[in-house]
Amino acid sequence: MKSLVDHLSQYAAYHRDPRNIASHFIGIPLIVVAVAVLLSRPEWTVAGLWISPAVIVALLSAWFYLRLELALGVLMTLLMGLSVWAGHALAAQSTLVWLGSGVGMFVVGWVIQFVGHYYEGKKPAFIDDVSGLIVGPLFVVAELAFLLGLRQGLKQQIEQRSGPVLLLSV
Repeated sequence: MKSLVDHLSQYAAYHRDPRNIASHFIGIPLIVVAVAVLLSRPEWTVAGLWISPAVIVALLSAWFYLRLELALGVLMTLLMGLSVWAGHALAAQSTLVWLGSGVGMFVVGWVIQFVGHYYEGKKPAFIDDVSGLIVGPLFVVAELAFLLGLRQGLKQQIEQRSGPVLLLSV
């Protein structure tokens, strides 16, 4: 199994332009919530528990993140839980609101992603490795931690493998 550093370094290699990274701070959360919205129907109550395809995907994602690292895994699990909660709230609305919000966020999120990759001059990471779809949200959380001055050891390990974030010339 690949390590946290392996996954983040491989993903980071496609994301060294700060404009691309910035686009991911908007695009990826939109896509994650959109998927939660769209997968929140149908829903069932099983043994008193509310379940939907979104819950199943979130639980599998949480398992992936927790296996990589406990601290980031717990944070990602909480964020996935918030996404599922938002998805459930929108899925409880009319079909028009449910589909409109889900599809709208999904399309806008991907447009933002592709604009970022235009600046990067590279294709999205998931084109070469589908695991980039689950690593992307983790990358955004890690990059936020780096911006806040946290997890500098992890940042250094990633940059040793994928290079530093490029400086933009003014």
